[in-house]
Amino acid sequence: MNVNKKVVKKGLLPYVFLLLVMLGVIYFVSVANQKVNVLTYDEFMSSLEDKEVSEITVTPRDRAKIYEITGKLDDYQENETFFVRVPLSDQVMKKLVEASEVDDFEFTSTADPESSTLLLVLVNILPIAILGFVCFWFLTKQMGGGKNSLDFGKSKAKLSSEKNKVTFKDVAGLNEEKEEVKELIDFLKNPKKFQKLGARIPKGVLLYGPPGTGKTLLARAVAGEANVPFYYISGSDFVELFVGVGASRVRDMFQQAKRTAPCLIFIDEIDAVGRQRGTGIGGGHDEREQTLNQLLTEMDGFGENEGIIIIAATNRPDVLDPALLRPGRFDRQVTVNLPDVKGREEILKVHARNKVLAPSVNIPALAKRTPGYSGADLENLLNEAALLAVRRNKDAITMSEIDEASDRVLMGPAKTSAKRSENDRKLVAYHESGHAVVGIKLKGANDVQKVTIIPRGSAGGYNMMIPSEEKICRTKTDLLEEITGLLAGRVSEEIVFGEVTTGAQNDFEKATKIARAMVTEYGMSDLGPMQLEEREGSAFLGRDYAKTRNFSNEVAHEIDQEMRKIIDKCYDEATKIIKENRYLLDLLAKTLLEYETLTKEQIDYLVEHGEMPSEEEETNYEKMSLTKLKELAKEKGVKGYSKMNKAELIKELEK
Repeated sequence: MNVNKKVVKKGLLPYVFLLLVMLGVIYFVSVANQKVNVLTYDEFMSSLEDKEVSEITVTPRDRAKIYEITGKLDDYQENETFFVRVPLSDQVMKKLVEASEVDDFEFTSTADPESSTLLLVLVNILPIAILGFVCFWFLTKQMGGGKNSLDFGKSKAKLSSEKNKVTFKDVAGLNEEKEEVKELIDFLKNPKKFQKLGARIPKGVLLYGPPGTGKTLLARAVAGEANVPFYYISGSDFVELFVGVGASRVRDMFQQAKRTAPCLIFIDEIDAVGRQRGTGIGGGHDEREQTLNQLLTEMDGFGENEGIIIIAATNRPDVLDPALLRPGRFDRQVTVNLPDVKGREEILKVHARNKVLAPSVNIPALAKRTPGYSGADLENLLNEAALLAVRRNKDAITMSEIDEASDRVLMGPAKTSAKRSENDRKLVAYHESGHAVVGIKLKGANDVQKVTIIPRGSAGGYNMMIPSEEKICRTKTDLLEEITGLLAGRVSEEIVFGEVTTGAQNDFEKATKIARAMVTEYGMSDLGPMQLEEREGSAFLGRDYAKTRNFSNEVAHEIDQEMRKIIDKCYDEATKIIKENRYLLDLLAKTLLEYETLTKEQIDYLVEHGEMPSEEEETNYEKMSLTKLKELAKEKGVKGYSKMNKAELIKELEK
């Protein structure tokens, strides 16, 4: 078994330090227990004449012209000694030698320690050197430590290696964004083509968008395609305890980049150092502001930085200082949004390259079922599915693992061992069936993809509903039907049991937010096309904690009334739909109690036939309706499916 030697050394250091401390304590205790009697010259000579001396050690001190004598008298205890200084003369030494011969006591003579250079260094200089080294070691640790601890003012930007080279082939779902940055690659490869016509390439490109959409990956791909040096650093690496260190690191980073120009510098999470200056909120931060000032100067100041292009990424462009975003600095701003259905399909194909997928896994259908997922979410989804497949000892990833992984990512692991009463299961079944009935009957409501009464996270059950088609703008009817679908769970509880529960709390929260936005932001009420509230983001808190109110107390009362009208109208509509489709509600609830989970295909079959399909019917195309066959053909990407008859569709699906 191989053990990292560095780890072993680090593990031994505390024990070595503890041993040294223990030895020091033992030494000082032993010294403290020694009793030393300082004698005068006359007292020592008197004891010598009276033959009371049992042993002496003589050390000459040539510079001081004295002898230092230590020893013991006959009546001394074991830990007791004497010390005396006598004149440095031959007569004194002669008396000492004669006395030792006559009285037969132990006589020892040592050399002058000051005559030895090595001993002088060890005694006088070494302790000071050790103390200085310890102080220096602690100081460098506070400054960042490491092999180059004195270089704490140097840039921490790292040069990307060729081993992890990323190209545009590895970036999926960002077609428009890739087109925006292709000019940078052309400029880095052939700058004369642009300079010939007097064109100036952007000095900086700011990538912003939700987390996980691929901003860092896109920057790495630009460097990989251009085949130029690529420096990367985090915004937080500039900020240090000592004022001026961040600015020094910015200067050093640009000096390194100039030596290897043309090159790219990527600053991740630039909002850590690029936040607005002088707002007067939350106190000052002189170090961060000095770092930002230096960055502004380096990007577009008196000095020229030809051939250096900066790419920065952030999730919060609204908190950046306006001076960063002006022309000449970050000239171009590219929004990296969440991928659409086509983009999600491309991303899934990229992440599925190194995974073993079963033939039943339909990537286009999976892309349609994951609206709102970022690239990182999709990668995590397939990874979770792969882990589940390994846990279940399967040879390939099937749709079963992908469905379970999707549920785990959204809601957490299933609590299959949770004990619930039959009454609770029935309440949850009717609540979720109410959502499903409205989703089935209203065209504008979200499509029901899955219904389950298995608890996950804090939810006793849930209803997975996604839009039938992705829209940029939503109509008033769409929003009203979504609110109606959210209220349907509470309505079904009230109709069936004549009682209400706390299970609709999250539904009410979502419905209230939509209703308030319709009134105060979208102008979809009798108050007219007015924006009465505006989301207000704090540059220092980093989140939208408050909204700006543009109305009086009287208008606030009218807003409440309009919200109440919207909620009441949707509640009445949900009540009407569920009462008219009570048979379907009971059928779904009863089936849920038996099977606990229903998929979209099973729900569609229930609506059409009034019973669950058998295992043979679920895979028998002959017994499926033409509408169902066309849906399957659409999901599997069959070309021209809309014009095919049933026999042609079955033939294409069986390929």
